[in-house]
Amino acid sequence: MNGTSSQGRIDPSPVPNQTEIVVIGGGIVGVTAAIHLAERGIPVVLCEKGRIAGEQSSRNWGWIRKTGRDLRELPLMIESARLWARIVPQLDTDIGYGVRGTTYLAENDAEFEPHEAWYEAAKPFQLDTVLLSSAETDRFLGRGDRRFRGAIHTPSDATAEPALAVPAMARYAKKCGVTVLENCAVRMVERANGAVVGVVTEHGEIACKSVILAGGVWSRTFLENLGLNLPQLAVKSSVLRTGPAPEIVSGGLGAARASVRRRLDGGYTIARSGAAEFQLIPAAFRHFGAFLPVLRDRWRIMTIKAGRDFFGPLGTARWRADEETPFERVRVFDPKPDPRLINSVMNAARELHPQLADAHPVETWGGMIDVMPDEIPVLDSPPGWQGLLIATGLSGHGFGIGPGAGLLAAQMTTGETPVVDPKPFSLSRFSRRAVA
Repeated sequence: MNGTSSQGRIDPSPVPNQTEIVVIGGGIVGVTAAIHLAERGIPVVLCEKGRIAGEQSSRNWGWIRKTGRDLRELPLMIESARLWARIVPQLDTDIGYGVRGTTYLAENDAEFEPHEAWYEAAKPFQLDTVLLSSAETDRFLGRGDRRFRGAIHTPSDATAEPALAVPAMARYAKKCGVTVLENCAVRMVERANGAVVGVVTEHGEIACKSVILAGGVWSRTFLENLGLNLPQLAVKSSVLRTGPAPEIVSGGLGAARASVRRRLDGGYTIARSGAAEFQLIPAAFRHFGAFLPVLRDRWRIMTIKAGRDFFGPLGTARWRADEETPFERVRVFDPKPDPRLINSVMNAARELHPQLADAHPVETWGGMIDVMPDEIPVLDSPPGWQGLLIATGLSGHGFGIGPGAGLLAAQMTTGETPVVDPKPFSLSRFSRRAVA
């Protein structure tokens, strides 16, 4: 089992002439939104330009965590954790899901203090999170060298295999009645008198009353063609997996220099949080000011790259409904990982964890992450577009919160009372210029 290829094909379905709701994007948010709609008896068509979970939804770390979440996201993540436990028994394959805990290690006081601050701030949510001393961290890790200043640990967090999880969810969605269309790019959303009336796909039109746009890094490009300007950019992350190695702990184990997760196949998925490549494309210049706080905070571990990507698929593009789109030219975005970063992260993981002394990468991959300036999602409708719900910008931690985001998107689309207050995810938190 590799790290990025989604497992299991979805049987092809014919393109219908009409439905109630169209979901654009076959990642975890789009798939779970479709499930929630179908479970309510609502006809829904899910359109994916390539294959289900072909991009970031199969390329992430596989953490399902509450630990360290932005407090604005935490209520939705708590609900999402419940949804994970509910949906897993319905799936037709073992996706490696398990409640195994998340632990963030701190090598010094500077790394430990943010964990302490988050622990205090999150107390009203009554989580099972605990702070561990240096000695307690040693006992937890089964070592005695006092390598770490301490840790923060949440036993109720979980992990799963992304490449298995979302395709299995899509197959469950089909059983629930969702029409799942792979290799079917949506070119345009049509509206009349300010309200959605349908979509134009590469294979024909589908009349509908509502659309959920869950297109990940492609959402901004899609919206720009509709005259909507969303302050979302894409950054490239690099990840590796090892072959089988001795167990450290069964769950997610984070640290500033390298984070590791025990895999179903006995190896580890390893990466460095926040270390990413920021691509200079036209949108980067338009939204540079909004992203300056993120760049300043991570300037030591984030690289800024200019090159041919300026004119690439995420650059500036315009098309008509009868023209080929960037989504058809790039069915699956498969960026090359950064070999220097991979080498640095692997060396750091070996230094932090003696059990990995003989471990080596057997696969590496890159993933494009849809990032918002404040690094929390957008779940909202743009002014003048009744029936269009944007669900994007999960900013590198969408796998865990995905089912909750899908539920909230479904509820907001149908007018159902939302499971959490959606205000933190509104478009209005950005300047009027950003969404005009």
